[in-house]
Amino acid sequence: MTPFVFSTPVRFADVDHAGIVYYPRFFHYFHLAFEELFRVRLGARAYVELLDRDRIGFPAVRAEADYQAPLAFGDTAEIELTVERLGRTSITFHYRVWRAAEPGRDRVKSADGKVVCAVVDLEAFKSLPVPERIRDLLQDLVEPAIAAQS
Repeated sequence: MTPFVFSTPVRFADVDHAGIVYYPRFFHYFHLAFEELFRVRLGARAYVELLDRDRIGFPAVRAEADYQAPLAFGDTAEIELTVERLGRTSITFHYRVWRAAEPGRDRVKSADGKVVCAVVDLEAFKSLPVPERIRDLLQDLVEPAIAAQS
């Protein structure tokens, strides 16, 4: 299993007065990686079409993060996305955020987070089974220990 990786520069708007990424911004980074996964694998409008045309949504029902090292303005954040659990009606996304290596600086893990998303029919706002095309999209990202339990 190789994670999906999305890189983004740390912007001035991401940092607080201490000059480091304000902790809730990590959840924004998680969601950027989530959207980018759909864009890269299914096309530029795939996620929008799931929401608007197919009326399938992925609201977060649980979110958590642990922080190991700060990110600062000008750093590059590398967000690794894997799937910890691909359930019947929910998906647990696992995110690892790294400060990218650059000359004279090692790559350092900054945060580790998980977001559980329910899969819902946006018209009725009721849970639905994970669609096959979404299972297919995510299958190679399922973490091995979980895949063995399926």
